[in-house]
Amino acid sequence: MADKKLLIVQCAALSEPLDLPGLTFARADSVFPAVTCTIQASFRTAAPPSAHGMIANGLFVRPLRRAMFWEQSSGLVEGPRIWDAVRAAGRRVGILFWQQSLGESADVILSPQPIHKHHGGMIESCYDCPRGLYDRLRTRMGQRFRLRDYWGPLASPRAGDWIADATAAVIADAGLLGSPPPDLLLTYLPTLDYDLQRFGPGGKGTGEARNALRRQLETLLAAARDNDYDVLVFGDYAIARCERAVYPNRALAAANLLRTRDVAGMTYADLWASPAFALVDHEVAHVYTQGQSETAAAAEVLRSLAGVAEVLDRDAQHARGVDHPNSGELVVIAEQGAWLSYPWWTDRSRAPDFATHVDIHNKPGFDPCELRMAWWPPLSVRQDAGAVAGSHGRTGDGREIVWACTCPLPGPVDDVIDLAESVRRATGDWWL
Repeated sequence: MADKKLLIVQCAALSEPLDLPGLTFARADSVFPAVTCTIQASFRTAAPPSAHGMIANGLFVRPLRRAMFWEQSSGLVEGPRIWDAVRAAGRRVGILFWQQSLGESADVILSPQPIHKHHGGMIESCYDCPRGLYDRLRTRMGQRFRLRDYWGPLASPRAGDWIADATAAVIADAGLLGSPPPDLLLTYLPTLDYDLQRFGPGGKGTGEARNALRRQLETLLAAARDNDYDVLVFGDYAIARCERAVYPNRALAAANLLRTRDVAGMTYADLWASPAFALVDHEVAHVYTQGQSETAAAAEVLRSLAGVAEVLDRDAQHARGVDHPNSGELVVIAEQGAWLSYPWWTDRSRAPDFATHVDIHNKPGFDPCELRMAWWPPLSVRQDAGAVAGSHGRTGDGREIVWACTCPLPGPVDDVIDLAESVRRATGDWWL
């Protein structure tokens, strides 16, 4: 079937079926921890985090004693890709707006890559392959991709609108690429993510977000029909309502396991001297320690912290498929209805400079408060836990994703890894 083509659309936070002609949704489990980078890595490798190493949206680089979030190198994801045999057979693969896609083994790549200027400010841009693709899309669509729509207080369905239109253009117009469109194309729609975190499931704006996602998928389904693509749509995690924040690093600091240093009246974590540190990511945190006694002390502190459901040692991590050298010596899971927040300070006037800004790379933890604007200082983001009403990362508790495909996939699909393996097998049947 030499003309068989497949468009894969990952939809952030899609856990309930949408009314879309031609799609019948089924339920499946996610991957633990149920966060963006981990799930996307598991899908492209059909493997758990214990194999591919993308154990969260961030990593703690032990030799550097540094937490790094949202790094984009594909080299961070270990293991073969589900499309390796497809490309080896001469078919083309594209990946649009997936994390860790820079340098990926693909023929078409598009991903945000702004340039941060020395004296402040930013040049908005996207990394593209083939070179010039982003400029041609900008010209075709009459507007550039705006990072403020993608994350931060102004994040909205406009980001998904742009990505959906760009994806439709890529599969419909070979002139944009200078070569045939990809036979297998993966794209990402973040549309549901923002208001579900801001207001919680069923909260303000979430109905409008679902309607926007439906329109975006209708655009992609129409383009796929016109260009002979089958379509697979799948969610990555289910966002649940949360009512309180839990602060693992404050608990570690109170026990003198997290050390800090004062700089210009601000309190920064001293990760070189700290016996323990929690890299937090929604409802899950990886805790990195500097020895067995420190691990035992941190486990005792965190198991007694209100709002913590589980503290996983290495054996328990193995059972959950997250025992990789990149993982912390401990993994903390919040209780249902709670989420984990990274701050170690208690006096807001002593917060580090990055705390009041959208700063996804320098904050040593994921900060959903960046989705809400503060009244003061101007152009700053909220620091209080009340800015967040929805979170994710836990699995179980009935938190399933949904998926649908316009073509039959081989084998049962119980979770995201099964879904990825089915795509691997199906594309092999079609193309190899």
